[in-house]
Amino acid sequence: MSDENPPVDHEAINGENEKTPIEEHLKSRSTWLRLVFMLVFWILAGVTTFVASVVIVLGFFWVLFTGETNEQLRKTGQGIAAYISQIINYLTYNTDDKPFPFGEWPSADQND
Repeated sequence: MSDENPPVDHEAINGENEKTPIEEHLKSRSTWLRLVFMLVFWILAGVTTFVASVVIVLGFFWVLFTGETNEQLRKTGQGIAAYISQIINYLTYNTDDKPFPFGEWPSADQND
């Protein structure tokens, strides 16, 4: 082999500063920014799950003591379920649209 035609795996070392796809992804600002947003939404999902648990318990006791469902608690539960769905879709790369507070709060009837 001559210096004029180095092996393919040594081309970048001998002057060419070509980045591999992995290097491009590792140095991509948007990839790391997405990680920050993913961590924020993962934390928000935990908080939202806790709030949903409170709504569930309140709804149960409402039915226990009144014998009927509370429409406002049902709507709140639907909104929370739609929001959690938005978060999961963002975290699993099914959408690039950021959920609330960076996007719109989902309507309560989105899951209907």
